[in-house]
Amino acid sequence: MASLNVGNLGEFLREQRRTARLSLRQLADAAGVSNPYLSQIERGLRKPSAEILQQLAKALRISAETLYVQAGILDERHGLDGVEVQTAILTDPALNERQKQVLLQIYESFRKENGLGTADRDTAASGPGVGRGTDTPGTEADGGPHAT
Repeated sequence: MASLNVGNLGEFLREQRRTARLSLRQLADAAGVSNPYLSQIERGLRKPSAEILQQLAKALRISAETLYVQAGILDERHGLDGVEVQTAILTDPALNERQKQVLLQIYESFRKENGLGTADRDTAASGPGVGRGTDTPGTEADGGPHAT
C-alpha cells in the first residue's frame, strides 16, 4: 500500500501559501476548509483528499497536479510531456495569438535543447508548426522575412 508523504506536502503547502502572501486563515477561507484542518495538513498530521487538494490548488493558483505529485497521488513524471504548459499558454486570455505561438516555439526549443523532445502529440489545437520543434512559415530557415 502506498503511503502519502504528508510531511513534505505540508511543507510544500506552507511554502506556496507564504509565497502567495496568504495567512493560514486566508487560504483556509479561500479553499473552503477550516483553519485547524489546514494547519494539521501543513504540519503533516492530516492526509487531505484529492478534492481538498484541488480546492487548495485553486486558492493558491497552482495546478492541482502539482499538489497531487507532492501528496504522492500522481507519479512525478506525470505532466513532463509539456502538455500542461502548452495548455496554459494556449488558454491565457492575456496573450494574443502571435504571442502564444512565439512562447510555444521558445518552450519547444528549450525542451529540444534539453533532450525532452516535443509535446505535440496531445496538442492538436496548437495549430500547424507549433510544438513540433521545426521552423514554421515566415522564419529565417525557410527564407522568410528575416532570412539573411
